[in-house]
Amino acid sequence: MKNRGPFEPRFSELPTKMPIFPLSGALLLPGGRLPLNIFEPRYLAMVRDCIASPQRLIGMIQSKGDEEEASLYRIGCAGRIASFAEQEDGRITITLAGTARFRLLDCDELADGYLMAEVGWQDFEQDLKPDEETIDRTALVQILRHYFEVKGFSADWKQLESCGDERLVTSLAMICPFEVAEKQALLEAHGLGARAQLLTTILQMATHEESDEQPAKH
Repeated sequence: MKNRGPFEPRFSELPTKMPIFPLSGALLLPGGRLPLNIFEPRYLAMVRDCIASPQRLIGMIQSKGDEEEASLYRIGCAGRIASFAEQEDGRITITLAGTARFRLLDCDELADGYLMAEVGWQDFEQDLKPDEETIDRTALVQILRHYFEVKGFSADWKQLESCGDERLVTSLAMICPFEVAEKQALLEAHGLGARAQLLTTILQMATHEESDEQPAKH
């Protein structure tokens, strides 16, 4: 099994503590890329501190409601700051490269206002390697075409069909407008095959719900 890339940390290099960014609806998966626009003072401080750290890791984690620390899910995904750009208006735009999932053990608010978490990685070492498990790609693409048609979305189907299985599943899980709980379930799925099967099921349910809501044609 090969590593995801030359800049990714080894399992032994993953920190026991790292900053976390609670953001519901923003799913990051291992191997995925997540662009973020940072403008709140506490998260600007977080990004500046993270850029200066050895691994440059931020833990993306979803919140179950409006409150942050009291309602965080227990599993998130760490992203390495792969690129960043300072904007003239004071914002920082970053791209996170999904590294590995983590388990949230505890967290505290720092003086700068962002959360520093104690995390565990022991269940997710496999995330550092590409997942080459076989999926039912035909079924996934078939329901995806129907889903896009019902939703009125456009897609570059040639590009989608040329993607490897893991990249396809990861990209779709991250960009499709699913509910928070559905995105969390996709994050926590055990392996590419289970994630692809769950993604297919969610797409089927969303397609059926959308079709039921549309007015009957006469």
